[in-house]
Amino acid sequence: MNNLFLSKETTVPTRERILKTLLTRERCKINELAEAVNINPISVRHHINKLEADGLVNSIEEKQGVGRPHRLYFLTEKGHDQFPTRYLRLTVRLMEQLKETLPQPMLKKLFSQIAHDIASDYYSVIEGLSIEARLNIITELLGDEGFSVEWEKRDDKYLIHGASCPYFQIGQLHPEICTMDQELISSILSLPATKIKCILSGDNRCSYIIHDPKLNGQST
Repeated sequence: MNNLFLSKETTVPTRERILKTLLTRERCKINELAEAVNINPISVRHHINKLEADGLVNSIEEKQGVGRPHRLYFLTEKGHDQFPTRYLRLTVRLMEQLKETLPQPMLKKLFSQIAHDIASDYYSVIEGLSIEARLNIITELLGDEGFSVEWEKRDDKYLIHGASCPYFQIGQLHPEICTMDQELISSILSLPATKIKCILSGDNRCSYIIHDPKLNGQST
């Protein structure tokens, strides 16, 4: 294992926490990392520079509508290798076996059924709730699964954004697994969710769009 985790220097735990944060959230800004590991942004930048020099972290520039662009930091393949991968290898093998055994339509139905089973645990809770209350439940639910999720209302639609994906490594080999989240969102909202951005496609986040007929009816 890289001696990054073996040293007893006080800086080592901080860098390990930064790596673990990036493992969970996939891509983060400096301020987000600072908040996650509870140190100031200047110190985070120092640690990030060292991790980049070690080849464990890389970054891309993200343009914003207004203001200067900012950088998003993420783990490299070498960075991912710092963490145990047995669960990942097992999951990949299970996926490969499923795809060899089941026809594609049945595999898609299986993932859909898993999503509906998860959603069914919340049906008694969400009954009668507004779409925005349901969106808050989705945020908490996906957050518990390791996603970093937020939503926004825009005109006659809602957008759900996920800045991280706990299935990222598996999804690179088996993107079918992403359908579960889409089905889960649709089930909780009782409205179709359409994916318009995906981290696996190189986007900086996964985004879903949901059109609310009630909002559309209110628009002038």
